Amino acid sequence: MITIIDYGMGNLRSVQKAFELYCSKVRISSSYEDILTSDKIVLPGVGSFGVAMQELKKRRLTDAILDSVNKEKPFLGICLGLQLLFSESEEGGKTVGLGVLKGTVKKFQDRQDLKIPHMGWNTIETRDKKQETGILRGVQDGSYMYFVHSYYVEPEDKSVVLCETEYGDVFTSGICKDNICAFQFHPEKSQTIGLNIIRNFVKC
Repeated sequence: MITIIDYGMGNLRSVQKAFELYCSKVRISSSYEDILTSDKIVLPGVGSFGVAMQELKKRRLTDAILDSVNKEKPFLGICLGLQLLFSESEEGGKTVGLGVLKGTVKKFQDRQDLKIPHMGWNTIETRDKKQETGILRGVQDGSYMYFVHSYYVEPEDKSVVLCETEYGDVFTSGICKDNICAFQFHPEKSQTIGLNIIRNFVKC
């Protein structure tokens, strides 16, 4: 069973439909019990970091996420779901995140040659060969993914960086550590290549 965590932010149905292409047992839930009894966990989301953390705490989902990670369940974060894994965000002043990974969520610098938010198609480049056997199996460097975000993650431990993207400067667009993978882009909106990532997660 794959559980997509519902904390009131994001189009969860589009994520669910993408996963249902490869798995017959997919549910959307905000139940601690559902999350803890699942085989795999997905944390999607769009919007404000601070509001998202408030919603997770209000629904008592922070413990469910941390317990799932500690139990080494395969975990996939999407967009805001990537950012929430880190220590803190600069959005709205410093806001504490889940702290699964050390690092800060930072805003793109205002520049005349860049539109903020970063929205639309952009390429990813992997930092090593993890993609040959992992969640990016079959995804080539230079593949286009769909992004919508104004903030990006800056991990303290650069070894967790799986792929990067250039938008003015180079930023981390995907991470992988042990049972945790997460991406700044939306694989469910990234056509065949993005769906390949979802299929790899389902099969992992």
